[in-house]
Amino acid sequence: MLRALGLSVLLCLAAPALAQDEAPAASPAPETARIVLATQAGDIVIEVETERAPVTSANFLRYIDDGRLDDTEFYRAMKIGEEEGLVQGGVRDPRRLFPPIAHEPTTQTGLSHTDGAISLARTTPGTAAADFFIILGDRMVGLDAGPNAGGDLLGFAAFGRVVEGMDVVRRILDSPTSPTEGEGVMRGQMLEPRIRIVTARRAE
Repeated sequence: MLRALGLSVLLCLAAPALAQDEAPAASPAPETARIVLATQAGDIVIEVETERAPVTSANFLRYIDDGRLDDTEFYRAMKIGEEEGLVQGGVRDPRRLFPPIAHEPTTQTGLSHTDGAISLARTTPGTAAADFFIILGDRMVGLDAGPNAGGDLLGFAAFGRVVEGMDVVRRILDSPTSPTEGEGVMRGQMLEPRIRIVTARRAE
């Protein structure tokens, strides 16, 4: 009896230890939506962070669902060295634009301008609409909000990531540019010819 009781006590004492050794349940992944940009250079699949960047994601998906990103174009390729930089495109016809949205900084979303990130272009906070860019490489984190962001320190609103088709993004980065077109820092970065975005749809 005493032996059985002792065994029971040992088992009871061991139970909490076993429970502590169990791995905690994994947190569910943030909600996302996938979209496909069908371009002249190939397809780019983007995962949009609808939970972590709800304002910017909802804006981008509104353009997708309304067909306003169809028949637009990538028009800019900015290189840093040979392998890194960004490509920029989107809606440039003011007749196709919805009102601009509130700025959603990376300090709020937890996202970053690392390789494959997609982000919304802007001038001042609250002016972003449907002009976006995709990052190549990890040297652009200075576009995140923070003391290294420059200007107003609010950076740009990253809202997703390329999950398939970075080879297509690289082809766009490596495409020919005009030596004279573009103003200021964008001079020499304008694609010639432009790379057409044929359709932009939610992935099935």
